Amino acid sequence: MTLDQAMAALAALGSESVKRLWLKHGAKEPFFGVKIGDLKPLHKKLKGEQALALQLYATGNSDAQYLAGMIADGARMTRAQLQRWADTGAWDMINGTIVPWVASEHPDGFALALKWIDSKKEGVARSGWNTLGALAATVPDERLPLKEFAALLDRVARTLPAAPDGVRCSMNGFVIACGTYLAPLGDQAIATARKIGRVEVDMGDTECKVPDAESYIMKSRRGAAIAPKRKTMRC
Repeated sequence: MTLDQAMAALAALGSESVKRLWLKHGAKEPFFGVKIGDLKPLHKKLKGEQALALQLYATGNSDAQYLAGMIADGARMTRAQLQRWADTGAWDMINGTIVPWVASEHPDGFALALKWIDSKKEGVARSGWNTLGALAATVPDERLPLKEFAALLDRVARTLPAAPDGVRCSMNGFVIACGTYLAPLGDQAIATARKIGRVEVDMGDTECKVPDAESYIMKSRRGAAIAPKRKTMRC
């Protein structure tokens, strides 16, 4: 499938009602308004089309960027390509979901995430914190730099109150990921969750709420000391 054909297929799937919903959540033009579930047949057809994924993302259309993340293999991307994706994500859903998906699959995902969390651009910083959470959720503990993760939990406790809304949301998600999936840092994550308390973020004209980190961790563990690692962050 060519880029033009893929964009035409996305346009045919778009709806005004979905566009209105995404706009409430902060989406920015251009986009068609495609339900995530309606992308799955295209995902199945195009999975592994790496060149097409890069072309789709470069359009700046958020539906195309989401599809690009579904079909791309993050391990096959270069650091420069991952950086470009973080820099040019269309809106929070892309920076908070798609970029972490692919970055967490790359051997340099941790290094990139550390760089991104220092960014002055809110979207890039969100990509960094969400990539760190994705690594905690999917990579075996013995392959993770746990001392650095512990230091990052301390950083969240110190700096979250002064961070922008979206970054606070992603920091909260990082704490949840550490407490849910990192056995050696479970207690520290719970302690961090108690320090930061309930994180308040302006979610605009939506009913979305930032989950309370401590209660969400306990729920996600489902009565176990720690939750089993996820095979992938993709859904």
